[in-house]
Amino acid sequence: MLRGKKIVVVMPAYNAEKTLKQTYNEIPKDIIDEIILTDDKSYDKTPELSKELNITTIVHEKNKGYGGNQKSCYKAALNAGADIVIMLHPDYQYTPSLIPAIASMLAFSPYDVVIASRMLSHALSGGMPLYKYVSNKFLTAFENLFLHQHLSEYHTGYRAFTREVLEKLPLEDCNDDFIFDNEMLALACYYGYKIGEVSCPTKYFPEASSISFLRSCKYGFGVLGVSIKYFLARTGLYKSKIFRQDAQKLNLQSELNYYHKHSDPQ
Repeated sequence: MLRGKKIVVVMPAYNAEKTLKQTYNEIPKDIIDEIILTDDKSYDKTPELSKELNITTIVHEKNKGYGGNQKSCYKAALNAGADIVIMLHPDYQYTPSLIPAIASMLAFSPYDVVIASRMLSHALSGGMPLYKYVSNKFLTAFENLFLHQHLSEYHTGYRAFTREVLEKLPLEDCNDDFIFDNEMLALACYYGYKIGEVSCPTKYFPEASSISFLRSCKYGFGVLGVSIKYFLARTGLYKSKIFRQDAQKLNLQSELNYYHKHSDPQ
C-alpha cells in the first residue's frame, strides 16, 4: 500500500507464457497488494504458469479481444477492493520497475491517470519500428489538437487509474479491440480527469506482443475517429455512444471531486 491505498496490478494476457515469469519476477512486491492476470483464451500455457506463480488468474472461455480483456481486468481489480490499478502487459515490453513511481503519482499527487510514455524516452533506439514512431507522433499531434491536451503519446499500454476513474468511465460502451486503449484515455480527458506521464524505455523483441501493419492502420483510423467524435461532443454538435454525457456537467463534477480530494485533512 501507499498512503493507505490498495494497489493492484492487472495483466491482460494472450500467449504470454515465454515472458510472464520474467515480468512477474521484476514486479516490486513490497508495495503491491495483489496481482491479477486475465487470460484471453491463450493457446499456450499462460494460465497454468500464472497459477504456478500464485497469481490470481481469470481465464476466458472464449477470446474477448484486447479491449474486452482489459474490461475483465478492471472489473476484477475493483471487486478486489483496489484503490489504484496499474495495467502491465506480461510480454515484458514495459519495465515493471516503474510501478512505484506510477503508483506514487496517483497516491500522492493530483493525477487521476498516469501513462508510461515511450515517446519521452528513446523509442527508436529501443527498437520501435520507424513507421510506428512516425505514426505515433502524427496521431498524438492530431489528438492533442482535437482533445486540447499536451500529452507526449496516447498509445502506450502501460497505464494506471484511480478507482474513481474506473468506476465513472462508461468502459462497457467502449470497443473490445485495440482502440479501447485510445477510447479510454479520450474518455478520461472528456470527464476532466488529470493525466500525468512518466518516461518509459521501449523494448521490442520477437516474444513481445505487437499488432500487424494492417491492424496498426485500422487502429490509426480508429484514433482519428475517436478524436473527431470527442471534438463533436465537446462542441455539442453530435454525441456518440461513449461521449453521450454532458461535458459541462462533467467538468463541474470533476472540479468538485478535485476540491473534495485535496481538502481531505488526511
